[in-house]
Amino acid sequence: MKYLLALYPDPSSMTGRTQEEAQAAMTAWDAYTQETKDAGVFEAGEGLQSPDTATTIDLQPGGDHIVTDGPFAETREQLGGFYMLDCSDLDDALAWARKIPMPGGKVEVRPVMDYESVGSTQHNSAEAVQ
Repeated sequence: MKYLLALYPDPSSMTGRTQEEAQAAMTAWDAYTQETKDAGVFEAGEGLQSPDTATTIDLQPGGDHIVTDGPFAETREQLGGFYMLDCSDLDDALAWARKIPMPGGKVEVRPVMDYESVGSTQHNSAEAVQ
């Protein structure tokens, strides 16, 4: 079953970092990504640019959608990236989430929707696009 691991870093963890500390953090992320690939669970993963680069579309019922600069939520926690992993079960996904090298951050683990079980004849996956 596929699980999305949504990454919510602690914004204060990035302020004041030296170049060496930033490089060490990237080395830890690279090692984690390689571990997921070696284990055969990696499906996708990306980091996101900072929330101030976001654009949000508020989908209005009448069709006059509102476009605003910035992220949807005005909170301290903002989505920083994700991993899509194909795990045997929730316990397996949680084990991978515990290994994320992001001290002070949070990881939301959420199963990906099974479209066929809800009656869809189309599904949103990379396999469908290929």
